[in-house]
Amino acid sequence: MKFGIWDLEFGFWNFTMKLAAIDIGSNAARLLISEASPKSNGVMDFTKVNLVRVPLRLGFDVFSTGVISDKKAEDLLNTIKAFQLLLEVYNVKYLKACATSAMRDAGNAPHILKTVKQTTGIDIRVITGEEEASFIFENHVAEHMASTSSYLYIDVGGGSTELTFFSRNRLIFKTSFNIGTIRLLQQQVTDVHWQYMKDTLKQMLKGYGPVTAIGSGGNINKIFSLSKRKEGKPLSLETLKDYYKEFSSFSVEERIHLYNLREDRADVIVPALQIYVNVMRWADADEIYVPKIGLADGLIQALYAEISNQPI
Repeated sequence: MKFGIWDLEFGFWNFTMKLAAIDIGSNAARLLISEASPKSNGVMDFTKVNLVRVPLRLGFDVFSTGVISDKKAEDLLNTIKAFQLLLEVYNVKYLKACATSAMRDAGNAPHILKTVKQTTGIDIRVITGEEEASFIFENHVAEHMASTSSYLYIDVGGGSTELTFFSRNRLIFKTSFNIGTIRLLQQQVTDVHWQYMKDTLKQMLKGYGPVTAIGSGGNINKIFSLSKRKEGKPLSLETLKDYYKEFSSFSVEERIHLYNLREDRADVIVPALQIYVNVMRWADADEIYVPKIGLADGLIQALYAEISNQPI
């Protein structure tokens, strides 16, 4: 058994370790396996070993019926079984598993997660929207940018959008809204929801000056890929508006063929763009940076922090 990076079994410092995170979202389930090792300056480097994504689409059940169907529950269990086998093959010893908006809303979530744990031994914890924002913030992307500026993390999921504001190297606020791509597709986001998000943002950002957005989530990463921007270069708000108009003019089937999108990406990319555009407009953010981060990356960072803080 290992605590920190001291190997009690062999009695030496183990400078690399494999960590894994499972993220059960409203649109997809992800398994991220990373290897943590120190750089020459002692700072830990996290190298992605494997990322597996399964489009379970739990939100389509939950946001319309309030529960996860038997078929989706079976799909989830089989997915976790597959993840478990991969964890064994990669010899992963540390795992953090969380579920977000769909599981938060599902009336039968406790029963399903109990079955998953009894069958696989993997304990999946349902986290709040605020916890989700915190884990995304664990990536600390803004800390590597100008320390005098203000940055708004925007993470758009199927069931919710997490916003975290960071100014002058200080966390100012983190909040979550039940506005997500699947909820929009199912027409469950009202003008009241939008107005609440707008009013909250404007109130919380008052007096902080220019804001730069940082986007995470599969949809904004796909847009960045399609834009052919160089790594580290931002997308403009106008670019996102153009993509929104362009994608909105095509059917889901047309988007699949024209842009080489998976079906489970082609339907949610338009509502995702709607959310990013609205948040950026209300935050007066002209640009958005798109580092390759997400909830799973934040879970890896949080997991490492927990491990390294354990006593030897």
